[in-house]
Amino acid sequence: MSAGAAIASPGNPVAVAAGVTYELIGTYDTKRLDSILGSELDDFLSASTEKAPVFKGQFAAAKYAVKLYKVTYRSVIPELGNRPTVASGLVAIPQNGVAGEQTLPMVSYQHGTVFDKTYVPSNPDASAETRIVIARFAAQGYVVIGADYFGRGVSDLPDSYLVKRSTQQATLDMLSAARDVLATQKVTAGALFLSGWSQGGWATMAFLQKLEEVGIKVTAAGAASAPVDIYIATNRWLNNYQPVDAVYLPGVMTLQLLAQEYYLQ
Repeated sequence: MSAGAAIASPGNPVAVAAGVTYELIGTYDTKRLDSILGSELDDFLSASTEKAPVFKGQFAAAKYAVKLYKVTYRSVIPELGNRPTVASGLVAIPQNGVAGEQTLPMVSYQHGTVFDKTYVPSNPDASAETRIVIARFAAQGYVVIGADYFGRGVSDLPDSYLVKRSTQQATLDMLSAARDVLATQKVTAGALFLSGWSQGGWATMAFLQKLEEVGIKVTAAGAASAPVDIYIATNRWLNNYQPVDAVYLPGVMTLQLLAQEYYLQ
């Protein structure tokens, strides 16, 4: 571990590259990680059509504790003439006991719709879906990263909900910042995987397109419940209500309208 990494402690952010800082925000031990996919998953699914018993015994026990780092980084807003901004995200690193340089696979997880600036990857204690991804992948040896997006986390902007180029920029710059952080831990990101649900499923597909444009290889990508065609999704929500629709869809529409008004002015 480098000298910079040694002093990255809670409340003590450390600069690792131009505009990139990181701060240790906690560690999940294996007991906590197993509880995330146990009792905490039960709570998360309590209001879902998918009930917890379906997943009982489906997850491997955690192999490694995981250190959690909040990352801040500089970015730009493409829709607003590349106006500079600051964004944040999470880097979760498995503690596998290997000394020296190592290469680990990486999962970039794009989070779903949230209605609070703090329910984001950089604050995993307030983001159940982020905790689940950490417990499922980081605990098995994958680095997990996640951008908060513009308008969430430390960002002072309005929510960039379903704004394509800003989402692509936030996720791409988060990937670069994560690699800077990993370098301080003597970790190189290997195979890159993308995943996301809901808004995050859409963000995953937008991010995948951007990575293909800039020539960054993605090993595999998986998206769930992704409104990839926003017009079709919105039309269905407005004109063909279904009993299984989320009760917060009016709030989703509000987020989308406000985001379009600000970013596509």
